[in-house]
Amino acid sequence: MSTLSDLVHAQGRLNDADVEWLHRLSGDGQLIADLAFADIVIWVATADGSFVAVAHTRPSSAATLFYRDIVGDQVRPQWRTQVQGAFDSAQIVDSSSPDWFEETPTRVRAVPIVRERTKDGEVPAVIGVLTRHTNLNDARTPSRQQITFNECADDLCRMIATGEFPDLSAPTSPRRGAPRASDGLIRLDVDGMVTFASPNALSAFNRMGFDDELEGESLVEVTTRILPSTHQVDESLPVVVTGRAPWRTDMEARGVTVSLRAIPLRDRGTRIGAIVLCRDVSELRHQEQELITKDATIREIHHRVKNNLQTVASLLRIQARRTHSDEAREALTQAMRRVASIAVVHDTLSEGLAQQVDFDEVFARVLKLVAEVAAAPNTRARTQSTGRFGVLPSEYATPLALALTELVTNAVEHGLAGQEGFVTIDAVRTESNLRVSVADTGHGLPEGRVGQGLGTQIVRTLIQGELGGSIDWHAANVDGAAVGTEVTINIPLRWLTK
Repeated sequence: MSTLSDLVHAQGRLNDADVEWLHRLSGDGQLIADLAFADIVIWVATADGSFVAVAHTRPSSAATLFYRDIVGDQVRPQWRTQVQGAFDSAQIVDSSSPDWFEETPTRVRAVPIVRERTKDGEVPAVIGVLTRHTNLNDARTPSRQQITFNECADDLCRMIATGEFPDLSAPTSPRRGAPRASDGLIRLDVDGMVTFASPNALSAFNRMGFDDELEGESLVEVTTRILPSTHQVDESLPVVVTGRAPWRTDMEARGVTVSLRAIPLRDRGTRIGAIVLCRDVSELRHQEQELITKDATIREIHHRVKNNLQTVASLLRIQARRTHSDEAREALTQAMRRVASIAVVHDTLSEGLAQQVDFDEVFARVLKLVAEVAAAPNTRARTQSTGRFGVLPSEYATPLALALTELVTNAVEHGLAGQEGFVTIDAVRTESNLRVSVADTGHGLPEGRVGQGLGTQIVRTLIQGELGGSIDWHAANVDGAAVGTEVTINIPLRWLTK
């Protein structure tokens, strides 16, 4: 399905600022729909003078009129005059009589969408039209809550028509658990006094220790009485509970956390009160805290594993220096390098939350480690890396780092033994494959045979067994001549997470 941006840009009549405004308004579509007990549709003008629906929100507080998605549809003939009138006049246009939609009586209100409030005397910049479709089949004597919700919806519609809603100063991307109208709604007057509190809102404050009625109380004084004197208060809380700023915050008391969102109500620039939405998010915040603790624990584990591996590597280095057997010293030195390369992966994982690593960063550290340790006094090896590995999950980063450690070590110790040369590592990543080649300008494979040592066995086990890839040894080709050795690794990306 096309996004709102795609649908709006397809018309070619609005700029990026207009699209952002419509995005903000669409983000509050659910709030308006729930307050109005009606379907909400946003329309933008087309090149041929019609209108196309770019967003649609069904109410969770009433039955929807549109059982099929109408996003992308042209405006229906019965709404065309009303939508055009709101667009041309920059005024709210209500239907004069019930509008019938598929044998259902409805009431339609067309609201011009104005981007930012204009000064007196200026022509409003209408960028679209919001229509509010109310199902009259469910008409009954409205409750006090429904009347208040509808009044709040009317206030927001008037603010939309004057460019005062949505408010661009409000924070975007609400935290998980952002309050909705059905979670709890408090209506404040201009002085911050509660004129209405829904049952859910009252229950939320009761759970925090307030055992009286909210209506007729100052919300600031209520929160002051609830919060412990030693409790650290979010600096945004005062402006939220007074309804003076479009902000979100949490308040906590008696082990209960309530999320609050304030929406100031204005009438042509003059503040007339506010809506405060509230929701008990104690369980959600508890889950978030558990995730944070879990992430911190995982990072600490990686940090300790890294430290332990570095300790093992140091012990192997000490043992290698004290041994008198050249063969034993070489075996211990190789084991030290292998352990150190695994430690690099865990060190990288300990620095972030994700269990994925930027393997280019990891390999740069591994390459430096291998080149420094592997080179003999009479060998001058220069290493260079080209291409990009990209991001790899930790379970694949470790075997790949260890395999490349073995290949680069072999290239330096055996391919370039006793001479000066280059070791080049090239990585090519596509959507379906990761190809890595390690080439040296050294002696080359004796009679084209692949070694049968421990390093070769380790590489085969890691690449073929753990990564499901393939590996090939062959003579490197430089300017048409066979020079040195090239090892090519191919790993299918179905085994990896991009």
